[in-house]
Amino acid sequence: MKQFEKVQLGLYPTPMHRLPNLSRDLGLELWIKRDDLCGVALGGNKVRKLEYLLAQARAQGCEMVMTTGQAQSNHAMLTAACALRLGMEPVLVLKKRGVTQCVGNQLLNRLMGARVVYVDTDDYQEIYREMDRIAAREGKKAYKIPCGGSNALGAAGYVDCMREIAQTGVKFDHMVCACGSGGTAAGCILGGAIALPETHVTAVMVDTDPFDRIVPQLMRETAALLETDVPIPKADLIDMCGPGYSIPSPEGNEAVALMLRREGIVLDSCYTGKAFAGLLKRAREGFFRPGQRVLFLHTGGAGGLFSQQIDCLLP
Repeated sequence: MKQFEKVQLGLYPTPMHRLPNLSRDLGLELWIKRDDLCGVALGGNKVRKLEYLLAQARAQGCEMVMTTGQAQSNHAMLTAACALRLGMEPVLVLKKRGVTQCVGNQLLNRLMGARVVYVDTDDYQEIYREMDRIAAREGKKAYKIPCGGSNALGAAGYVDCMREIAQTGVKFDHMVCACGSGGTAAGCILGGAIALPETHVTAVMVDTDPFDRIVPQLMRETAALLETDVPIPKADLIDMCGPGYSIPSPEGNEAVALMLRREGIVLDSCYTGKAFAGLLKRAREGFFRPGQRVLFLHTGGAGGLFSQQIDCLLP
């Protein structure tokens, strides 16, 4: 495959280990890949993407890095942390949606001194136009990162992750990851076809976007970028969004509590809680055969958990 320049931001490979209590509970050999322990802020999947995206920003001589998401966006917070490490100014142009108070990821943004601009819209094109206005007004060369870092270059970070898993020599029957903007899911499914063809990858949708179109398109674009001729696999997507994106669900809350009580690992209510709820649902429905080895990808997001009211999280 074609290789692209990247900067080292995370500490890789991230840990991967068996979950003994949940394995017994579910009758599986359940493992977890800890991308929440990648070494930047509270960790998460965005750092693998940002290693490629910010390398491109630096190569283009950009002074300012801009990205977007909702108020508690883990991606936006991690973009700020990584941009600051590289000496670039982060500007977070966020939807005025969700918890905007100085809690959770907004507390981290404030501590870092990242500039946050809210736009009261659901239209990302309007947000990108606002980014252009800010950069033009200040006369700075800016690099715009899409929501979640989900483009072909960003998704290449999760092709890397699947190759990293393959290099351990541990074979998995199944892998489950969250799908919030599509880039991680596309990288994992395509990367699985490249490096772990015996592993069935399931992506759990935590938003209502048309991922049945978004994920295959991102896979095609990423495969073209990497110049790989591996056939594009079918995307296995399941819907666990519940009441809406970034709104806690009963199933997600149960999964957050179960992981913490049985294994001492913190998930979040937006991404990983709902993704693990999808894994639990499939396990209880008999989708996995007894004793199969199943890997759960922990994509971080813990900062957002601390913006929620406790009573809405208790199962």
